[in-house]
Amino acid sequence: MSVFKKLLDKKQPDSSGRRWLFVPYDQLSDSMGPLAKEDPKSLGIILVENTWKAARRPYHKQKLALILTNLRHFALEQADRGVAVKYVAANGPYRTALEQLIPQCGPIRMMNPAERELRVELQELVREGDLEFLPHEGWLTTSDQFHESKKKGPPWRMDVFYRHIRQQTGILMEEGKPLGGKLSYDVENRLAWKGDPPAPEVPNFPVDPIKKEVVDLIESRLGHHPGQLDLHGLPGTKSDAQNLWSWAKSECLPYFGPYQDAMSKESSSLFHTRISAVLNLDRLLPGEIVDDILRMDLPLPSKEGFIRQVLGWREFVRHVHRATDGFRTLPTGKAPVAERPGDGGYSRWAGKPWPATWSRKEPDGGARPSFFGTHNPLPPAYWGEESGLNCLDKVASHLWREGYGHHITRLMVLANLATLLEVSPRELTDWFWVAYVDAYDWVVEP
Repeated sequence: MSVFKKLLDKKQPDSSGRRWLFVPYDQLSDSMGPLAKEDPKSLGIILVENTWKAARRPYHKQKLALILTNLRHFALEQADRGVAVKYVAANGPYRTALEQLIPQCGPIRMMNPAERELRVELQELVREGDLEFLPHEGWLTTSDQFHESKKKGPPWRMDVFYRHIRQQTGILMEEGKPLGGKLSYDVENRLAWKGDPPAPEVPNFPVDPIKKEVVDLIESRLGHHPGQLDLHGLPGTKSDAQNLWSWAKSECLPYFGPYQDAMSKESSSLFHTRISAVLNLDRLLPGEIVDDILRMDLPLPSKEGFIRQVLGWREFVRHVHRATDGFRTLPTGKAPVAERPGDGGYSRWAGKPWPATWSRKEPDGGARPSFFGTHNPLPPAYWGEESGLNCLDKVASHLWREGYGHHITRLMVLANLATLLEVSPRELTDWFWVAYVDAYDWVVEP
Protein backbone atom coordinates (compact mmCIF):
# COMPACT_ATOMS: atom_id res chain seq x y z
CA MET A 1 0.00 0.00 0.00
CA SER A 2 1.28 3.46 -0.87
CA VAL A 3 2.42 5.99 1.73
CA PHE A 4 -0.38 8.31 0.65
CA LYS A 5 -3.07 5.62 0.91
CA LYS A 6 -1.91 4.61 4.40
CA LEU A 7 -1.99 8.21 5.61
CA LEU A 8 -5.40 8.89 4.09
CA ASP A 9 -6.90 5.69 5.53
CA LYS A 10 -5.55 6.62 8.94
CA LYS A 11 -7.09 10.10 8.86
CA GLN A 12 -10.33 9.16 7.08
CA PRO A 13 -13.52 9.99 9.06
CA ASP A 14 -16.83 8.13 8.76
CA SER A 15 -18.32 8.96 5.34
CA SER A 16 -21.97 8.13 6.01
CA GLY A 17 -24.63 10.82 5.66
CA ARG A 18 -22.42 13.27 3.76
CA ARG A 19 -23.18 15.70 0.92
CA TRP A 20 -20.64 15.12 -1.79
CA LEU A 21 -18.60 17.70 -3.63
CA PHE A 22 -16.34 17.05 -6.62
CA VAL A 23 -13.18 19.14 -6.30
CA PRO A 24 -11.20 19.25 -9.57
CA TYR A 25 -7.44 19.56 -9.82
CA ASP A 26 -7.49 23.38 -9.94
CA GLN A 27 -9.86 24.22 -7.04
CA LEU A 28 -7.72 23.03 -4.15
CA SER A 29 -8.91 25.47 -1.48
CA ASP A 30 -11.09 25.27 1.61
CA SER A 31 -11.33 29.08 1.78
CA MET A 32 -14.14 29.33 -0.77
CA GLY A 33 -17.36 27.53 -1.72
CA PRO A 34 -19.01 24.79 0.36
CA LEU A 35 -15.72 23.79 2.00
CA ALA A 36 -15.50 27.27 3.50
CA LYS A 37 -19.17 27.66 4.44
CA GLU A 38 -20.44 24.25 5.50
CA ASP A 39 -19.62 22.02 8.46
CA PRO A 40 -16.67 19.80 7.45
CA LYS A 41 -18.31 16.86 9.23
CA SER A 42 -21.31 17.11 6.88
CA LEU A 43 -19.20 17.11 3.71
CA GLY A 44 -17.44 14.60 1.53
CA ILE A 45 -15.18 15.43 -1.37
CA ILE A 46 -14.33 13.46 -4.49
CA LEU A 47 -10.82 13.88 -5.87
CA VAL A 48 -9.80 12.22 -9.14
CA GLU A 49 -6.20 11.38 -10.02
CA ASN A 50 -6.42 10.80 -13.73
CA THR A 51 -3.76 9.31 -16.03
CA TRP A 52 -6.18 9.83 -18.97
CA LYS A 53 -5.96 13.58 -18.47
CA ALA A 54 -2.16 13.39 -18.32
CA ALA A 55 -2.05 11.36 -21.54
CA ARG A 56 -4.02 13.88 -23.62
CA ARG A 57 -0.91 15.99 -24.17
CA PRO A 58 2.85 15.68 -23.48
CA TYR A 59 2.69 17.78 -20.32
CA HIS A 60 5.92 18.84 -18.59
CA LYS A 61 6.77 16.36 -15.82
CA GLN A 62 7.05 19.22 -13.32
CA LYS A 63 3.45 20.22 -14.08
CA LEU A 64 2.21 16.65 -13.51
CA ALA A 65 4.16 16.49 -10.24
CA LEU A 66 2.78 19.85 -9.08
CA ILE A 67 -0.85 18.83 -9.68
CA LEU A 68 -0.61 15.30 -8.26
CA THR A 69 1.35 16.35 -5.17
CA ASN A 70 -1.10 19.13 -4.36
CA LEU A 71 -4.09 16.88 -5.04
CA ARG A 72 -2.83 14.25 -2.58
CA HIS A 73 -1.86 16.77 0.08
CA PHE A 74 -5.25 18.49 -0.29
CA ALA A 75 -6.92 15.12 0.39
CA LEU A 76 -4.93 14.75 3.61
CA GLU A 77 -5.56 18.35 4.67
CA GLN A 78 -9.32 17.94 4.26
CA ALA A 79 -9.39 14.60 6.10
CA ASP A 80 -7.63 16.38 8.97
CA ARG A 81 -10.54 18.86 9.04
CA GLY A 82 -13.09 16.05 9.31
CA VAL A 83 -14.10 16.04 5.63
CA ALA A 84 -14.65 12.55 4.17
CA VAL A 85 -12.54 11.90 1.08
CA LYS A 86 -13.15 9.59 -1.88
CA TYR A 87 -9.84 9.53 -3.75
CA VAL A 88 -10.33 7.94 -7.15
CA ALA A 89 -7.62 6.68 -9.49
CA ALA A 90 -9.04 6.95 -13.02
CA ASN A 91 -7.85 6.27 -16.54
CA GLY A 92 -10.72 7.75 -18.50
CA PRO A 93 -12.91 10.84 -18.74
CA TYR A 94 -13.87 12.54 -15.48
CA ARG A 95 -17.52 12.04 -16.44
CA THR A 96 -17.05 8.25 -16.31
CA ALA A 97 -15.32 8.40 -12.92
CA LEU A 98 -18.15 10.47 -11.41
CA GLU A 99 -20.93 8.37 -12.98
CA GLN A 100 -19.69 5.33 -11.11
CA LEU A 101 -19.98 7.18 -7.78
CA ILE A 102 -23.49 8.60 -8.20
CA PRO A 103 -25.34 5.43 -7.03
CA GLN A 104 -23.56 5.61 -3.66
CA CYS A 105 -23.15 9.39 -3.33
CA GLY A 106 -26.36 10.71 -4.90
CA PRO A 107 -26.29 14.02 -6.82
CA ILE A 108 -22.87 15.66 -6.68
CA ARG A 109 -22.05 19.37 -6.51
CA MET A 110 -19.00 21.22 -7.74
CA MET A 111 -17.94 24.80 -8.36
CA ASN A 112 -18.03 25.74 -12.03
CA PRO A 113 -14.83 24.45 -13.68
CA ALA A 114 -12.34 27.09 -14.76
CA GLU A 115 -11.26 25.04 -17.78
CA ARG A 116 -13.65 24.79 -20.71
CA GLU A 117 -12.40 21.25 -21.40
CA LEU A 118 -13.74 20.01 -18.07
CA ARG A 119 -17.00 22.02 -18.25
CA VAL A 120 -17.86 20.53 -21.63
CA GLU A 121 -16.97 17.03 -20.55
CA LEU A 122 -19.29 17.20 -17.51
CA GLN A 123 -22.28 18.90 -19.18
CA GLU A 124 -24.05 15.59 -19.75
CA LEU A 125 -24.08 14.89 -16.00
CA VAL A 126 -25.45 18.40 -15.39
CA ARG A 127 -28.24 17.85 -17.94
CA GLU A 128 -29.16 14.56 -16.29
CA GLY A 129 -29.38 16.19 -12.86
CA ASP A 130 -26.53 14.10 -11.42
CA LEU A 131 -24.17 17.07 -11.10
CA GLU A 132 -24.84 20.67 -10.07
CA PHE A 133 -22.53 23.53 -11.00
CA LEU A 134 -22.16 26.13 -8.24
CA PRO A 135 -20.61 29.58 -8.78
CA HIS A 136 -16.80 29.53 -8.76
CA GLU A 137 -15.88 31.80 -5.85
CA GLY A 138 -12.19 32.07 -6.72
CA TRP A 139 -12.61 34.90 -9.23
CA LEU A 140 -12.57 38.62 -8.41
CA THR A 141 -14.94 39.90 -11.10
CA THR A 142 -18.21 38.89 -12.77
CA SER A 143 -19.23 38.38 -16.38
CA ASP A 144 -21.63 41.31 -15.96
CA GLN A 145 -18.69 43.57 -15.08
CA PHE A 146 -16.82 42.32 -18.12
CA HIS A 147 -19.71 43.04 -20.48
CA GLU A 148 -20.32 46.44 -18.84
CA SER A 149 -16.68 47.36 -19.45
CA LYS A 150 -17.06 46.78 -23.20
CA LYS A 151 -19.41 49.80 -23.27
CA LYS A 152 -16.77 52.05 -21.67
CA GLY A 153 -14.36 52.10 -24.60
CA PRO A 154 -13.09 49.93 -27.45
CA PRO A 155 -14.39 46.40 -26.69
CA TRP A 156 -12.11 43.44 -25.91
CA ARG A 157 -9.40 45.70 -24.45
CA MET A 158 -7.71 44.84 -21.17
CA ASP A 159 -7.00 48.45 -20.21
CA VAL A 160 -10.69 49.39 -20.62
CA PHE A 161 -11.70 46.42 -18.44
CA TYR A 162 -9.03 47.21 -15.84
CA ARG A 163 -10.05 50.88 -15.63
CA HIS A 164 -13.70 49.85 -15.16
CA ILE A 165 -12.88 47.39 -12.36
CA ARG A 166 -10.62 49.87 -10.57
CA GLN A 167 -13.42 52.47 -10.63
CA GLN A 168 -16.06 49.98 -9.48
CA THR A 169 -14.01 48.51 -6.64
CA GLY A 170 -12.16 51.65 -5.54
CA ILE A 171 -8.90 49.69 -5.47
CA LEU A 172 -5.94 52.11 -5.62
CA MET A 173 -8.44 54.94 -6.09
CA GLU A 174 -9.01 58.13 -4.10
CA GLU A 175 -12.08 60.32 -4.61
CA GLY A 176 -12.74 58.62 -7.94
CA LYS A 177 -9.21 59.18 -9.26
CA PRO A 178 -6.26 56.75 -9.39
CA LEU A 179 -3.67 57.06 -6.65
CA GLY A 180 -0.67 59.01 -7.87
CA GLY A 181 -2.68 60.39 -10.77
CA LYS A 182 -2.11 57.42 -13.10
CA LEU A 183 -4.12 54.29 -13.74
CA SER A 184 -1.06 52.39 -14.98
CA TYR A 185 2.65 52.75 -14.29
CA ASP A 186 3.59 50.43 -17.12
CA VAL A 187 5.76 53.05 -18.87
CA GLU A 188 7.85 53.58 -15.70
CA ASN A 189 8.22 49.83 -15.15
CA ARG A 190 10.68 49.12 -17.96
CA LEU A 191 14.15 49.35 -16.43
CA ALA A 192 16.91 47.05 -17.65
CA TRP A 193 18.40 44.92 -14.88
CA LYS A 194 22.17 45.43 -14.50
CA GLY A 195 22.67 43.01 -11.62
CA ASP A 196 21.81 45.36 -8.76
CA PRO A 197 19.76 44.82 -6.66
CA PRO A 198 20.67 41.13 -6.80
CA ALA A 199 17.96 38.78 -8.01
CA PRO A 200 16.54 36.71 -5.15
CA GLU A 201 17.32 33.01 -4.94
CA VAL A 202 14.30 30.87 -5.80
CA PRO A 203 13.02 29.12 -2.66
CA ASN A 204 13.28 25.40 -1.99
CA PHE A 205 10.50 23.30 -0.49
CA PRO A 206 10.67 20.19 1.72
CA VAL A 207 10.82 16.82 -0.03
CA ASP A 208 8.27 14.72 1.86
CA PRO A 209 7.19 11.08 1.31
CA ILE A 210 4.12 12.16 -0.69
CA LYS A 211 6.25 14.15 -3.12
CA LYS A 212 8.76 11.32 -3.47
CA GLU A 213 5.97 8.86 -4.18
CA VAL A 214 4.45 11.11 -6.86
CA VAL A 215 7.82 11.54 -8.56
CA ASP A 216 8.38 7.77 -8.52
CA LEU A 217 4.96 7.30 -10.10
CA ILE A 218 5.71 9.85 -12.83
CA GLU A 219 9.09 8.32 -13.65
CA SER A 220 7.69 4.76 -13.75
CA ARG A 221 4.35 5.34 -15.51
CA LEU A 222 4.68 8.76 -17.17
CA GLY A 223 8.40 8.82 -17.85
CA HIS A 224 7.87 9.48 -21.56
CA HIS A 225 6.62 13.00 -20.75
CA PRO A 226 9.15 15.78 -21.43
CA GLY A 227 10.97 18.07 -19.01
CA GLN A 228 13.01 17.69 -15.86
CA LEU A 229 11.70 17.07 -12.35
CA ASP A 230 12.87 19.28 -9.49
CA LEU A 231 11.54 18.03 -6.15
CA HIS A 232 12.97 20.96 -4.19
CA GLY A 233 11.36 23.48 -6.54
CA LEU A 234 7.91 21.95 -6.07
CA PRO A 235 5.40 23.66 -3.71
CA GLY A 236 3.15 20.71 -2.82
CA THR A 237 1.22 21.71 0.30
CA LYS A 238 -0.91 24.60 1.48
CA SER A 239 1.95 25.74 3.71
CA ASP A 240 4.39 25.54 0.78
CA ALA A 241 2.12 27.89 -1.21
CA GLN A 242 1.94 30.29 1.72
CA ASN A 243 5.72 30.16 2.19
CA LEU A 244 6.19 30.91 -1.50
CA TRP A 245 3.95 33.96 -1.15
CA SER A 246 5.84 35.12 1.97
CA TRP A 247 9.12 34.85 0.03
CA ALA A 248 7.59 36.76 -2.90
CA LYS A 249 6.35 39.58 -0.67
CA SER A 250 9.69 40.11 1.05
CA GLU A 251 12.17 39.32 -1.75
CA CYS A 252 10.42 40.19 -5.02
CA LEU A 253 7.65 42.75 -4.73
CA PRO A 254 9.68 45.79 -3.60
CA TYR A 255 11.50 45.66 -6.96
CA PHE A 256 8.83 43.99 -9.09
CA GLY A 257 7.54 47.16 -10.71
CA PRO A 258 10.68 48.73 -12.22
CA TYR A 259 12.13 45.41 -13.43
CA GLN A 260 9.00 43.50 -14.46
CA ASP A 261 9.84 43.83 -18.18
CA ALA A 262 13.53 42.93 -17.83
CA MET A 263 15.13 39.68 -19.02
CA SER A 264 18.35 38.07 -17.85
CA LYS A 265 20.54 35.06 -18.67
CA GLU A 266 21.32 34.67 -14.97
CA SER A 267 17.77 34.45 -13.62
CA SER A 268 14.61 33.00 -15.15
CA SER A 269 12.34 35.05 -12.87
CA LEU A 270 14.25 38.10 -11.53
CA PHE A 271 11.66 39.81 -9.26
CA HIS A 272 8.60 37.96 -10.52
CA THR A 273 6.85 36.10 -7.72
CA ARG A 274 6.46 32.65 -9.36
CA ILE A 275 3.07 32.23 -7.65
CA SER A 276 1.05 31.75 -10.87
CA ALA A 277 1.17 27.94 -10.68
CA VAL A 278 -0.27 27.73 -7.15
CA LEU A 279 -2.62 30.65 -7.84
CA ASN A 280 -4.11 28.75 -10.78
CA LEU A 281 -4.63 25.72 -8.52
CA ASP A 282 -6.39 27.99 -5.98
CA ARG A 283 -3.78 27.09 -3.38
CA LEU A 284 -3.53 30.87 -3.08
CA LEU A 285 -6.65 32.92 -3.78
CA PRO A 286 -6.46 36.12 -5.84
CA GLY A 287 -8.62 38.07 -3.36
CA GLU A 288 -6.17 37.30 -0.57
CA ILE A 289 -3.25 38.26 -2.81
CA VAL A 290 -4.76 41.64 -3.70
CA ASP A 291 -5.65 42.36 -0.05
CA ASP A 292 -2.09 41.59 1.01
CA ILE A 293 -0.63 43.85 -1.67
CA LEU A 294 -2.89 46.73 -0.66
CA ARG A 295 -1.71 46.43 2.96
CA MET A 296 1.99 46.35 2.06
CA ASP A 297 4.30 49.34 2.13
CA LEU A 298 5.44 49.16 -1.48
CA PRO A 299 6.42 51.73 -4.12
CA LEU A 300 3.24 52.59 -6.03
CA PRO A 301 4.60 51.37 -9.43
CA SER A 302 5.26 47.93 -7.90
CA LYS A 303 1.91 47.82 -6.11
CA GLU A 304 -0.10 48.91 -9.16
CA GLY A 305 1.91 46.76 -11.58
CA PHE A 306 1.27 43.59 -9.61
CA ILE A 307 -2.41 44.32 -8.97
CA ARG A 308 -2.83 44.92 -12.71
CA GLN A 309 -1.58 41.37 -13.35
CA VAL A 310 -4.06 39.78 -10.91
CA LEU A 311 -7.09 42.09 -11.02
CA GLY A 312 -6.65 43.16 -14.64
CA TRP A 313 -4.90 40.69 -16.94
CA ARG A 314 -5.79 37.40 -15.19
CA GLU A 315 -9.49 38.26 -14.83
CA PHE A 316 -9.70 39.73 -18.34
CA VAL A 317 -8.35 36.68 -20.17
CA ARG A 318 -10.67 34.27 -18.40
CA HIS A 319 -13.67 36.46 -19.28
CA VAL A 320 -12.59 36.64 -22.92
CA HIS A 321 -12.16 32.87 -23.01
CA ARG A 322 -15.60 32.28 -21.52
CA ALA A 323 -17.36 34.92 -23.64
CA THR A 324 -15.96 33.50 -26.91
CA ASP A 325 -16.51 29.83 -25.91
CA GLY A 326 -12.79 29.21 -26.11
CA PHE A 327 -12.42 31.37 -29.25
CA ARG A 328 -14.92 29.31 -31.18
CA THR A 329 -17.25 32.30 -31.57
CA LEU A 330 -15.51 35.52 -32.55
CA PRO A 331 -16.87 38.94 -33.54
CA THR A 332 -15.95 37.95 -37.12
CA GLY A 333 -17.81 34.61 -36.98
CA LYS A 334 -17.20 30.98 -36.09
CA ALA A 335 -13.64 29.64 -35.95
CA PRO A 336 -12.61 26.15 -37.14
CA VAL A 337 -11.97 23.57 -34.43
CA ALA A 338 -9.24 20.92 -34.16
CA GLU A 339 -10.78 17.48 -33.91
CA ARG A 340 -8.31 16.12 -31.35
CA PRO A 341 -5.71 17.54 -28.94
CA GLY A 342 -2.46 18.69 -30.51
CA ASP A 343 0.99 17.88 -29.16
CA GLY A 344 2.56 21.31 -29.74
CA GLY A 345 5.13 19.90 -32.16
CA TYR A 346 6.31 17.12 -29.83
CA SER A 347 6.18 14.40 -32.50
CA ARG A 348 8.50 16.27 -34.90
CA TRP A 349 11.00 17.00 -32.12
CA ALA A 350 10.88 13.48 -30.61
CA GLY A 351 10.75 11.70 -33.98
CA LYS A 352 7.73 9.67 -32.89
CA PRO A 353 4.04 10.38 -32.37
CA TRP A 354 2.67 11.25 -28.95
CA PRO A 355 1.11 7.94 -27.75
CA ALA A 356 -2.32 9.28 -26.79
CA THR A 357 -5.51 7.41 -27.58
CA TRP A 358 -8.54 9.50 -28.45
CA SER A 359 -12.20 8.99 -29.24
CA ARG A 360 -14.88 11.29 -30.64
CA LYS A 361 -16.67 11.25 -27.28
CA GLU A 362 -13.75 13.11 -25.69
CA PRO A 363 -13.25 16.90 -25.72
CA ASP A 364 -11.90 18.25 -29.00
CA GLY A 365 -8.51 19.85 -29.59
CA GLY A 366 -9.59 23.50 -29.35
CA ALA A 367 -10.39 26.36 -31.70
CA ARG A 368 -8.05 27.12 -34.63
CA PRO A 369 -8.49 30.80 -35.52
CA SER A 370 -5.56 32.35 -37.39
CA PHE A 371 -5.97 36.08 -37.96
CA PHE A 372 -2.87 36.30 -40.18
CA GLY A 373 -3.55 32.95 -41.87
CA THR A 374 -0.31 31.44 -40.51
CA HIS A 375 0.09 27.66 -40.31
CA ASN A 376 3.83 26.89 -40.10
CA PRO A 377 5.04 24.21 -37.67
CA LEU A 378 6.70 25.18 -34.39
CA PRO A 379 10.51 24.83 -34.62
CA PRO A 380 12.14 22.07 -32.53
CA ALA A 381 14.12 24.82 -30.75
CA TYR A 382 11.04 25.38 -28.60
CA TRP A 383 11.51 21.82 -27.32
CA GLY A 384 15.14 22.45 -26.41
CA GLU A 385 17.01 21.74 -29.65
CA GLU A 386 19.67 24.45 -30.04
CA SER A 387 18.91 27.08 -32.65
CA GLY A 388 21.95 29.35 -32.22
CA LEU A 389 19.61 32.19 -31.31
CA ASN A 390 20.75 32.88 -27.75
CA CYS A 391 17.53 34.43 -26.40
CA LEU A 392 15.40 31.49 -27.61
CA ASP A 393 17.86 28.82 -26.48
CA LYS A 394 18.22 30.33 -22.99
CA VAL A 395 14.46 30.64 -22.47
CA ALA A 396 13.81 27.10 -23.75
CA SER A 397 16.53 25.57 -21.56
CA HIS A 398 15.18 27.37 -18.46
CA LEU A 399 11.66 26.28 -19.34
CA TRP A 400 12.34 22.56 -19.79
CA ARG A 401 14.36 22.61 -16.56
CA GLU A 402 11.74 24.46 -14.45
CA GLY A 403 8.42 24.58 -16.31
CA TYR A 404 8.49 28.33 -15.70
CA GLY A 405 9.33 31.62 -17.37
CA HIS A 406 8.02 35.10 -16.63
CA HIS A 407 5.58 36.95 -18.87
CA ILE A 408 8.15 38.95 -20.86
CA THR A 409 10.09 35.88 -22.04
CA ARG A 410 6.75 34.29 -22.99
CA LEU A 411 5.59 37.33 -24.93
CA MET A 412 8.69 39.01 -26.30
CA VAL A 413 10.81 35.96 -27.09
CA LEU A 414 8.57 32.93 -27.60
CA ALA A 415 5.34 34.48 -28.91
CA ASN A 416 7.13 37.23 -30.85
CA LEU A 417 9.44 34.80 -32.66
CA ALA A 418 6.53 32.46 -33.42
CA THR A 419 4.62 35.36 -34.95
CA LEU A 420 7.61 36.35 -37.12
CA LEU A 421 8.01 32.71 -38.18
CA GLU A 422 4.28 32.53 -39.06
CA VAL A 423 3.69 29.57 -36.73
CA SER A 424 0.23 28.06 -36.40
CA PRO A 425 -1.48 29.78 -33.42
CA ARG A 426 -3.06 26.46 -32.41
CA GLU A 427 0.26 24.63 -32.33
CA LEU A 428 1.92 27.43 -30.37
CA THR A 429 -0.99 27.45 -27.90
CA ASP A 430 -0.78 23.67 -27.44
CA TRP A 431 2.95 24.02 -26.80
CA PHE A 432 2.39 26.69 -24.12
CA TRP A 433 -0.27 24.46 -22.58
CA VAL A 434 2.07 21.48 -22.18
CA ALA A 435 5.29 23.33 -21.34
CA TYR A 436 4.28 25.62 -18.46
CA VAL A 437 3.33 24.49 -14.98
CA ASP A 438 0.72 27.28 -14.69
CA ALA A 439 -0.96 26.71 -18.09
CA TYR A 440 -4.66 25.88 -18.60
CA ASP A 441 -6.96 26.55 -21.56
CA TRP A 442 -8.39 29.80 -20.15
CA VAL A 443 -4.84 31.13 -19.72
CA VAL A 444 -3.01 30.04 -22.86
CA GLU A 445 -5.68 30.41 -25.52
CA PRO A 446 -6.23 34.16 -25.00
